[in-house]
Amino acid sequence: MATIYHQVWTSAPAATLYAAIARPEAIGAWWAPQTAVEAPDGVVLEHSPGPAHGVVRLKVRQLVRDTRVEWECISTHPPTSPAFGWMSTRISFEISERPLPTWAQTTGGPTTTQVLDFRHSGWDERSEYLGFCSFAWGGVLEKLKQVCESGQA
Repeated sequence: MATIYHQVWTSAPAATLYAAIARPEAIGAWWAPQTAVEAPDGVVLEHSPGPAHGVVRLKVRQLVRDTRVEWECISTHPPTSPAFGWMSTRISFEISERPLPTWAQTTGGPTTTQVLDFRHSGWDERSEYLGFCSFAWGGVLEKLKQVCESGQA
């Protein structure tokens, strides 16, 4: 199985990052507007990228304040949709504070940074959509960084 992995360094506080990822109403500011649906075993986030794809359903598996968010894709999609590659995959966001490398420090500036480790795991490495979705996630995560650093989260 393959994993899409991106690492985002940001000046946004951990609480801001967490709120932007954990609150369904905040996710739409950097990705797709989500509808939170109460299911018997917890919350499911839903959004529709269009009729050719079907509704994407993400089961919230873990919420650890200011540290971790994990979702599991529980929806099914037609083979012609990039969401087809998402079926039974997991998406995780890990937030940690780390020392800023000396080459990245400026005089009088911060000495630490928040790091968001993003993983979308469980992919079939032969999926024709793996590269496309990895690229798309890069753009989505750049938007997340911009929203959090601008204070719009």
